Amino acid sequence: MSGKIEIEYPDTLPDLLQESPEEFEREAKMAMAIKLFELKRISSGIAAEMVGMERVSFLLELRKYDVEMINMEPEELASDLENA
Repeated sequence: MSGKIEIEYPDTLPDLLQESPEEFEREAKMAMAIKLFELKRISSGIAAEMVGMERVSFLLELRKYDVEMINMEPEELASDLENA
């Protein structure tokens, strides 16, 4: 990965969430990757790469965030099945 983003947050935030700064930053990165995936802005492969996980592991993590693994409208899914 070559890009980097810095986000400022209050020093007290990890403590409020009962997490270490490293845990909080890892969770924030995961939340960003999951939201971009959910909004169909990036693929699951790119999202997994952002958080340093295998694609399958990333997909399995989605249920913790109440996000569907298959992020397709019924019409898209039907079209893909038709073309398969």
